Amino acid sequence: MTDDTAGRPAAIDPGDPVAEAVEGRPDDRDLPFDGHLHTRLSPDADVAIDTYAAAAAARGIAEIAITDHVDFDPSAPAYAFADLPTRERYVRGAAERWAGRGVTIRFGIEVTYQARYEPEIREHLARGPYDHAIGSVHVMRDDPYTRERVAAWVAGRSFAEIVGPYFAEVLAAARSGLFDVVGHLDFVKRYLAPHVPPAAFAAAPELYEPILRALVETGTGLEVNTSGLRQAAEETYPAPWVVARFRELGGSRVTIGSDAHVARSFAFGLGRGYEIAAGAGFAEVAMGGGAPAGLGEAPSRAGEPIVRANPRASSTVAG
Repeated sequence: MTDDTAGRPAAIDPGDPVAEAVEGRPDDRDLPFDGHLHTRLSPDADVAIDTYAAAAAARGIAEIAITDHVDFDPSAPAYAFADLPTRERYVRGAAERWAGRGVTIRFGIEVTYQARYEPEIREHLARGPYDHAIGSVHVMRDDPYTRERVAAWVAGRSFAEIVGPYFAEVLAAARSGLFDVVGHLDFVKRYLAPHVPPAAFAAAPELYEPILRALVETGTGLEVNTSGLRQAAEETYPAPWVVARFRELGGSRVTIGSDAHVARSFAFGLGRGYEIAAGAGFAEVAMGGGAPAGLGEAPSRAGEPIVRANPRASSTVAG
C-alpha cells in the first residue's frame, strides 16, 4: 500500500487507524458515495487517503471524493498549502491502487468562496482537472462569527442582520455558477450555537429563498452535509426542509458528504443524508458536473431508491 505524494510504500499511520473509519452506525453502510472528505493535504486534517479507501471497502461505500481545501486569501490556512499537481498525484495514485478493490476515488476540491477572489477561483477551476468541485463559505479569522467575536456580534441584532454577511457570500457563490455544488449552505449555524438555535433558521425561510433560486438558475447542486449531525447544530447543513424547498423550486442535483477531517468521521450520518434526499423527492444523487444519470442503486430508509450518479465517470458501480 502506498500513501504519500512521492508514491513510496507506506502503512496506514498508527495514529490514524483504519479501525476508526471502519466503525460506524449501521445506517451509514452500503451506500453509493461519500462526496466530501479531507486528507492530510488539508491543513485541518491528517487522514491518510488509504484509510478512507479501506474503510469505504469495508463499509460498502462504492465511491469517495477527496475534496481537500483550497483557499485564495493569502492569509488563510489552505492558501498554497498543497499545490494542484501534488493533490492530483496523491488522489489519482490512490484511485489506481483501489480501482480493482471495489472503491472508486474521485479527485475533488473544496474551494473557500470569497467574492473578492472570484477571478482567481474561476481561473483555477478552469485549469484544474477536478471530478467534483464544491464551493463553500467558511468562517475566516476576521469574520464576526469567530469564537472571540460571535457573542458581541449577536447582541442587539435581528436574525437577518446576524446571518446577513454569511448568507450574502453564499448567495454570491450560488450565482457564480462556478461549482458543481455549494457545500454546507448554512454552516454558520455551527458558530452561532448556542447563541442562535437552529429553530431560528427554520423560522426565516425567506432568507434561504434567493440562494435556492440562484442554485436552480445556475444549475448548481446542493450538498447535504452531514457534519452538523456530530456538531452543536445537531442537524444537517442545510436542514431537511431546505432540501425539500430546493426540490420544490426545481432543484435537480443534490450530493451528500460527511465532510470528514478525522478517520472516525468517515461516512458519519450518510444514511440520514440519503434519507433526507429521498424524503425531499430526489431519486438521484450526483457527484461531478452535468445532469444526473443513474448508474446504480442503494436503498433509503424513506422507502425510495437513491440512484448514484457521476456523469464524469464512465464506469458503473452497483450500490
